[in-house]
Amino acid sequence: MLFDDVPFSACLGAGQDRGAPVEREGSLLASCCADREKGSEAVSPVAIVWPCPLAVDAYVAAGRDVAFPRPGCPSCAGPLVFWSGYRRYVRAAGRCRKIFVPRLRCAPCGVSHALLPAFTLAWRLDVAETIGSVLAEVAGGGCGVRPAAERAGVPYETARGWVRRFRARGRELGVAFAALAVELGGAAVTPLAGTGRFALAAVGAAFAAAAGLPGWRRVGAWRFASAVTGGRLIAASTVSPWFVVGRRRFMPPIPP
Repeated sequence: MLFDDVPFSACLGAGQDRGAPVEREGSLLASCCADREKGSEAVSPVAIVWPCPLAVDAYVAAGRDVAFPRPGCPSCAGPLVFWSGYRRYVRAAGRCRKIFVPRLRCAPCGVSHALLPAFTLAWRLDVAETIGSVLAEVAGGGCGVRPAAERAGVPYETARGWVRRFRARGRELGVAFAALAVELGGAAVTPLAGTGRFALAAVGAAFAAAAGLPGWRRVGAWRFASAVTGGRLIAASTVSPWFVVGRRRFMPPIPP
């Protein structure tokens, strides 16, 4: 039986259906260290998030044949070479699948980097679009967590955890994305009542500005947010790659 045919609840370990960490993954283009997962599917302690425009189904079907980018080492700017890889789970549209995540190795640094597609978020099973849809509805004041979770097809406790984390980091996220929007030539964002609403408005403004750059519009707002934050949009860690503001070092999408 194929894994894709298994209900999503069957692929979750204890606690994972309540928003607990699924992978020990790292940061953005700057790369932040994270713990290495124990077991046969250990992940790299350093990761890079790239703005993958592929649908999850297309990414899964392509497997190792995805046109992966090969950026310079975020630590020393040295050349990276592909070096094996691993598989991890993602959940999209109520289905769990395994995706292939390649590793790249820097010879000068001796460090390996996991190259994560931007539809993933660090320590989260669900794809960025699913998480983003819940955040937009709840933090934006459209509805409560329970109806948003039902529409997204995720457990209530998981969705509640996303919203709490987003609101807790709302001011930090709002200020950072608002600054990025201005840096990219977009409109300034006035802080709104409620940190969640402010963060949403700032993410939207930054993406609107980035959409004028080649390739970003088709990536979508929530994958853009994942790429800019290194998958840590709603992570507990406050280590942030906001150095991109003023230096525009986030990776461009691959042309179609």
